[in-house]
Amino acid sequence: MPSHWEQVVVDAEDPARLARWWAEALGYRIVREEPDEVEIRRTPEALPGVLFLSVPDAKKVKNRLHLDLRPDDQEAEVERLVDMGARPAEIGQGDQSWVVLADPEGNEFCVLSSRRG
Repeated sequence: MPSHWEQVVVDAEDPARLARWWAEALGYRIVREEPDEVEIRRTPEALPGVLFLSVPDAKKVKNRLHLDLRPDDQEAEVERLVDMGARPAEIGQGDQSWVVLADPEGNEFCVLSSRRG
């Protein structure tokens, strides 16, 4: 029997702040919060979740794993996320159809173009 995908774990300097940022970005909600970890999910029962764990050190290098977001309107979504505190990230991607951003703690993620057209 195969495993079930429970969650993605993100190391964070401030798990509560980063979890709230990602919850707003994804339309998720906090389903569990403790002093050193916070979990978000679309709904309390929906998997996978995203678990933010407290770590003492700051992020130093490019992520080996990242999220790709696919909005209906890439330009509007990039603007919304930047207004929330994301920033453009240059990771050597060159001229691509996606936009690379970094969350408030520097974790890179991509905003893809719409599947329409």
